[in-house]
Amino acid sequence: MIFVTIGMQLGFDRLIEAMDRLAPDLNIPITAQIGKGIYQPQNMSVRRNIAPGEFEDLVQYAQLVVSHAGIGTVLTAQRFQTPIVLFPRRAELGEHRNDHQLATVRQLRGRDGITVAETETDLTKAIIKTLAISPRETKSSSVSLSLLKTIANFIETGRV
Repeated sequence: MIFVTIGMQLGFDRLIEAMDRLAPDLNIPITAQIGKGIYQPQNMSVRRNIAPGEFEDLVQYAQLVVSHAGIGTVLTAQRFQTPIVLFPRRAELGEHRNDHQLATVRQLRGRDGITVAETETDLTKAIIKTLAISPRETKSSSVSLSLLKTIANFIETGRV
């Protein structure tokens, strides 16, 4: 599964539209958190908002995350070792107040597990390349995740 996220503050229709156009050719389920966007995707499972715990589960179990250049999403993907393709918002297109996301990707470009795409063509290539070179095993079920959380809690606290 590919998880697409744009953050909660602003819509990001350019990314959502690009992913919706690409979705039929990928042959992999896509779940997208679309926030306050106007565009209504036809080729992906979509949610406006996702609670923090579910967000982490989606990042953890995704084969790939495609995201705006939000540092919280980058850190979550890195924590779960989920490859991420960053598609920064651009102030000149009215997607944000300034170009801090471009500054963010300049600093992150080339780091392990992070690919940067600045155009829709780059996005398509980055997704295909990342899926081809870093296939992930099917992730554990939610029951396995619950068991792991219980074991971790027991180790930390001595209680079940």
